[in-house]
Amino acid sequence: MINHSGQDCCNHQPAGKIKILTRIIAMNPLRTTVNIGLASIAAFQASGQTAESFKPCTPNIVLILMDDMGYGDIGRTGAVQYKTPNLDRLSSSGMQFTWYYCPQAVSSASRAGLLTGCYPNRIGITGALMPWATHGINSDETTIAEILKARGYHTGIIGKWHLGHHRQFLPLQHGFDEYYGIPYSNDMWPVDFDGVPIHLKDTTSNKMKYPILPLVEGNEKVAEVRTLADQDKLTADYTARAVGFIENNAGKPFFLYFPHSMVHIPLGVSPAFRGKSNQGLYGDVMMEVDWSVGEIMKALERNGLEKNTLVIFTSDNGPWLNFGNHAGSTGGLREGKGTTWEGGHRVPCIMKWPGVIESGTVCNEMASSIDILPTIAHITGAELPSLRIDGVSILSLMLGEKNATPRREFYYYYQTNSLEAVQRDFWKLVLPHQGRTYRDMKPGANGWPGPTATETVSSPQLFDLRRDPGEWYDVAAYYPGKVKELMELAGEARKDLGDALTDSPGMNRRKAGEL
Repeated sequence: MINHSGQDCCNHQPAGKIKILTRIIAMNPLRTTVNIGLASIAAFQASGQTAESFKPCTPNIVLILMDDMGYGDIGRTGAVQYKTPNLDRLSSSGMQFTWYYCPQAVSSASRAGLLTGCYPNRIGITGALMPWATHGINSDETTIAEILKARGYHTGIIGKWHLGHHRQFLPLQHGFDEYYGIPYSNDMWPVDFDGVPIHLKDTTSNKMKYPILPLVEGNEKVAEVRTLADQDKLTADYTARAVGFIENNAGKPFFLYFPHSMVHIPLGVSPAFRGKSNQGLYGDVMMEVDWSVGEIMKALERNGLEKNTLVIFTSDNGPWLNFGNHAGSTGGLREGKGTTWEGGHRVPCIMKWPGVIESGTVCNEMASSIDILPTIAHITGAELPSLRIDGVSILSLMLGEKNATPRREFYYYYQTNSLEAVQRDFWKLVLPHQGRTYRDMKPGANGWPGPTATETVSSPQLFDLRRDPGEWYDVAAYYPGKVKELMELAGEARKDLGDALTDSPGMNRRKAGEL
């Protein structure tokens, strides 16, 4: 281990090997199999490492979480009429995960899973917590911030929390040294979709129940978000704070959790980006988010931290499709936010860590946000939580180990505790349930929502996601053995975590924190 100031601290090959490689290249200028780029030298450094032999170290960790961003919303996955050069650059200098799942397709539950390494229903967090909720993350649960604090990290969150807004549930009580942002979603406010305060229009509206949206610093409210113009400031405000956090903590290991409020409705964008996209406001917002990623990367580079920082970029769930041109794209996956179809659960994920993750690589193996905590523990040598978690270390995937499959199974839960699907390898079995659908419904436009409907799955449906990621073709009749296998997997999930659809209580669920 060497000093933290941007130097590489992990189990890389010694510098002498780089010199030898350089001499080999100079002696063989016509060998086209040798890439003389710096990225290749970094990859050469990391070659030979395995997850099993990896020696713990303390890189900085920057975890950027988007809100409602779809699988198809970045340039590398098909975004059109706006560009995401910084995200594309992040991908080309790191690893893009194509088979990456959020823990649950809704805000609070997804964030609970990300920060604790658990299926959110295991720890009693479901749905999206409302401003009148009296529960939140339990103090018995261990977050990424807490395991890293024990390893000497300075920890901060800038952006949306949404794991309880009462003091005992706020970030500073769960391992974070600093917090600035909003405690729940940016649409949880007493303002209509056109920006008019609801009391001026309709005092019978459910929106009357919402308080003014607070901005919190530490444990205290420091400002309020009252207007759409205030929403316009959020991304730039958060970004300035995040850059400041990096600048102020450049001399020690840090963990920056940066959960944006965007691209959740109501969309907000600064004047610098408004009207810049041919796609309209959603494209403008995506361009500003991309700019924000660029500012984070520039701050790391400016402080000599880039080589010793793991950057993770992902989303909490898929797009809220009934908002039409104010919603993102699933990239052709079925349905979106609030469903257990692929468009709700499969989200973008990019990781960059020079010298450890080979640049320009793609990972097509299954992974999930619940795997981030145990992976970080593996990297840093931090202790895993004492209570059971569901995540697995995916360091082997990050290192590009051949034939590595640390995660082969995934449970799709929604509602309070409804098991709606299970997956093993590329096979997904959708179980009987009723759920949201956006299909055949006219989407809303310009900030206003369109309707949704309810669809019924009356019998198990089997999908081969290798050939049918859009989940169009039920092949259960062709593979009865695979249906039986996955029904047994569903039985294991029900025994462990329960299932409201089959009146299964589950043996190993824990309670959320209560006031």
